[in-house]
Amino acid sequence: MLSKKLPRAARRAQLLETARVIVREEGTDALTLGALADHAGVSKPITYSHFNTRSGLLIALYKEIMDQQVEALATALEDTPTQIEDVARVAAEAYMQCTTAVGPEWHAIAAALKGDAQMDAAQQEMIRGHIAFFEEVLAPLTDLPAPTVRRRSVGLIGAAEALSDEMVRGECSGEEAAEDLADLIVRWFGRNG
Repeated sequence: MLSKKLPRAARRAQLLETARVIVREEGTDALTLGALADHAGVSKPITYSHFNTRSGLLIALYKEIMDQQVEALATALEDTPTQIEDVARVAAEAYMQCTTAVGPEWHAIAAALKGDAQMDAAQQEMIRGHIAFFEEVLAPLTDLPAPTVRRRSVGLIGAAEALSDEMVRGECSGEEAAEDLADLIVRWFGRNG
């Protein structure tokens, strides 16, 4: 049974949510455009018109999650005093909360993006955007030169991903992961860092 006709943006959102459910319940290997069509109750041409390829679908999923994470971080930081300790705490808590809200499929999707050059390039571009976000937020709070802020922002993203993966696997709590990430931010970016 095919689902009712939706505006294009609403259909895309519905397809992405359905894709996330497939990944959560069945893993990334089960996510194909045909499986997505079946689960969403639409024809295959509809899924192809939105994503073209499986790579396009995985890229769209990853981008949606990254955009949500950056938006959540930006929103959380809007009313935060501009002290490194406060920014670090709020950013770290928001990062872990976003990872928790997305669920374990986040890391599965990121791993699946390593499958081909197009997906890897898209993932790297989105990660660069995330790094730039942290550079912009943290540069005014430190005496470090810009190249050091950039390198440490790269390391920060790696640390945040590793800690969030530990949290998702139940190896540490969200509070512990956020506390460790905040401590890293303060130590790496604080004045005289």
